Amino acid sequence: MSITIRQARPEDAAAIYAMIYELAVYEKAPEEVVTTPEEIRQTLFGAGTKTEALIAEFAGKTAGYAVFFTSYSTWLGRNGIYMEDLYISPEYRGKGAGRALLKHIAQLAVTRQCGRLEWSVLDWNQPAIDFYLSIGALPQSEWVRYRLDGEALLKFAE
Repeated sequence: MSITIRQARPEDAAAIYAMIYELAVYEKAPEEVVTTPEEIRQTLFGAGTKTEALIAEFAGKTAGYAVFFTSYSTWLGRNGIYMEDLYISPEYRGKGAGRALLKHIAQLAVTRQCGRLEWSVLDWNQPAIDFYLSIGALPQSEWVRYRLDGEALLKFAE
C-alpha cells in the first residue's frame, strides 16, 4: 500500500480538526484547543489565507496532516517555510507518512528557493526528536521561543 500526499481541501476541515485534537491530547494539552472545524475551514481555506495544509493518505484513508506557512529570514534575505504541525494518527505511524509529508514540504521549500524549513518540537517528544535527527535536522538550542497570547497579548496591545 502506498502513501499519497495531496493539498488539503475545505472538505478536509473536520478531519484536520479531529487530528489537531488528537495531537493536543498527545501533547497533554487538549483543553488548549479552542478552534472548531468551521473555523479551521475558514482560516485554512478562506480568501487571502497565508497558510497551507497537506493531507497524507494511506490506502485511501486520511493518515495525517501538515500545516505550514511562509516565513522570512532577514539574515538570509530569503523566505522560508515554518511547519506549524506535522501529525500522523497512531495507527499509521511507522509506515512513512510523516517522512513523506515532511519531504513534500522540503521539496516545496527547494522549489520556492526558500532558505530554510523550520519547526518546533516539545523537548520530551523523543520519537519525533529521533526522527528529525535521523533526517539531518538540527536543534536550535541557542534560541528560546517566546509567546504572547491571551490576556497578556490583549493587555500589551492596549
